Amino acid sequence: MDSTDQQLLALLRQDARASVAALAKKLKVSRGTVTNRIARLQGDGVITGYTVRLRPDSLPAGISAWTSITIEGNQTREVIAHLLGEPGVAALHDTNGRWDLLAELRAENLNELARVLERMRLIKGIGATETSIHLQTYKIG
Repeated sequence: MDSTDQQLLALLRQDARASVAALAKKLKVSRGTVTNRIARLQGDGVITGYTVRLRPDSLPAGISAWTSITIEGNQTREVIAHLLGEPGVAALHDTNGRWDLLAELRAENLNELARVLERMRLIKGIGATETSIHLQTYKIG
């Protein structure tokens, strides 16, 4: 995956309904290039689907969790690309210290959370993970 693929994934992550023409204009490439890259990314399993993002306060009761992730070797870009395509990942953050990435997860129930975690464990390049389930929020101020 090159920088154009990464930029394309970032644009699709922001707006999965963006037209091929709009994506091509932003990337400064042809519409055919965008179409071919999307088809390849889908074929390679990098793009696994498209989803709708909702405001957190509009979501029905569900489970939020955070997964800290270490990445094996020099596979950061590949792992990030896979995680950005995972519908259970609400946000993904680069971190320093013991963990390389922090993924904010959303699931309707524990069974769905287990499926999200199982799919994450199958991603090549993910080493250790540690998941914490969000129990309660205390607001200061």
